Amino acid sequence: MAGWEDTAVAWLFDLCPPGYRSHDVLRKHPLLLARMARQHVAAALAAARHGYGTARVELAERVPVQAVEAALRMYEYEGSRAAATERAVRLVEEALAGERWEPRL
Repeated sequence: MAGWEDTAVAWLFDLCPPGYRSHDVLRKHPLLLARMARQHVAAALAAARHGYGTARVELAERVPVQAVEAALRMYEYEGSRAAATERAVRLVEEALAGERWEPRL
């Protein structure tokens, strides 16, 4: 593995829980790492969506309304970021699998 793959592997490890770095199989098979990173990011996206959908009801009587509104903005931001990261991981995963991207006009 050389070039962009090294950078991709480092980035994918950054997206995963720290303990994933201790598994040699993920270093030897970057496609497995990409799959696990994609699943981890998808879980974060699902958590942000769930948190957004339940925050008003679950927090209404526990924190001030301004804090709930701030939490909703945070969920929106983090959800958008996770969705963009999920798309990026999918592209890297496809590249690691040997798929070539062809621009469409």
